[in-house]
Amino acid sequence: MNIIRNRHQDVTLLDIQGVIKLGESAREFSSYLEKVLNDETGPVLINFEGINYMDSTGLGELIGYLQKFEDRQRKMALLNPNHRILALLKITKLDTVFKIFDSRDQALSFLTSKEASA
Repeated sequence: MNIIRNRHQDVTLLDIQGVIKLGESAREFSSYLEKVLNDETGPVLINFEGINYMDSTGLGELIGYLQKFEDRQRKMALLNPNHRILALLKITKLDTVFKIFDSRDQALSFLTSKEASA
């Protein structure tokens, strides 16, 4: 798994490539989100365009960190999940929990708007 972190205004952008599954990749994903949670401020946009597989462990980490970010009055959104991951989010009804965007500009607009405040 490869993660690239950038900033756009107050938003931390995470571009992730590879898989998020039980084992090293899930631990790496969790460690990276923990670092962003503690070292950065503002909302987080996770670009899932380069993720081709995520299992229940990865999904669990994602859900756990959504709660941690919200506990700190920070928002998290997902960008460009592929068809398989989007279907997983819909089956588990997590598409109603996460803000999911297919446009980076729309996601950034949402995350920087006052409505994005927790």
